[in-house]
Amino acid sequence: MFIDDFVRMCFDGFEQGWHERNGGNLSYRMTDKDREDAASIMKDTGRHIDLGFDATELKGEYFLVTGSGRYMRNVPLAPEKNIGIVKIADDGHSYDILWGFEDGAKPTSELPTHLMNHMARMSVTDGKCRVIYHAHPANITALTYVLPPEDKAYSRILWQSETECAVVFPEGVGVVDWMVPGSIDIGIETAKLIKKYRAVIWTFHGIFGSGADFDETFGLVHTVEKAAEIYLKARSAGIIRTITDDQLRLLGDAFGVEINKDFLD
Repeated sequence: MFIDDFVRMCFDGFEQGWHERNGGNLSYRMTDKDREDAASIMKDTGRHIDLGFDATELKGEYFLVTGSGRYMRNVPLAPEKNIGIVKIADDGHSYDILWGFEDGAKPTSELPTHLMNHMARMSVTDGKCRVIYHAHPANITALTYVLPPEDKAYSRILWQSETECAVVFPEGVGVVDWMVPGSIDIGIETAKLIKKYRAVIWTFHGIFGSGADFDETFGLVHTVEKAAEIYLKARSAGIIRTITDDQLRLLGDAFGVEINKDFLD
């Protein structure tokens, strides 16, 4: 069941060390089959909550989401307390809690950013994107202290740090310079970039990744984090050579992907 896959991803991220305390969050846009499978556990809880922005494009959509102030390490122990299912109301400005979030819990404070990102990715993937994931990987965050907040700078460094990166995210990555998390403003800025990039880095904070399913999304973030780790280790030892732009072009040809030419010299 999709809830099991969701729970697994929460704990996988915790085991990677990406979710200290209550850090990070995950959301999944449910399919019609998911709704059928979960019909027996969903009900009107009477908890109707204002969103604070216009999500009309998502009206009638169901989402499985992590809870505000909840810990990823606890999700497998008590899913009904730490995650929940919400439905975006027909007015597009509010949602109803249909399952989970027991003991007065509510969805993550980053819910506006998640929903804005879902709308953005739906529009550029013909609705195939269903997962939005926010994590705090240490190496990605550390990278933001040594690079300028520019999409090209990050994309090139990551591509050059591990061969598979240009294949996994040939469009590159986006970067949002520091902003207050949980705000509508940071959601808007992230959504602008996630239309172009599947992964968006928040400086001094972490990363947002997106994908069609849990494996794709987790794998994307894992790949970016590993590349960041490799770069930082190589930089500390002293870099004397790296993957060239011509080699990146060869990768694109070999794997049938179009590497962002704006980021190649």
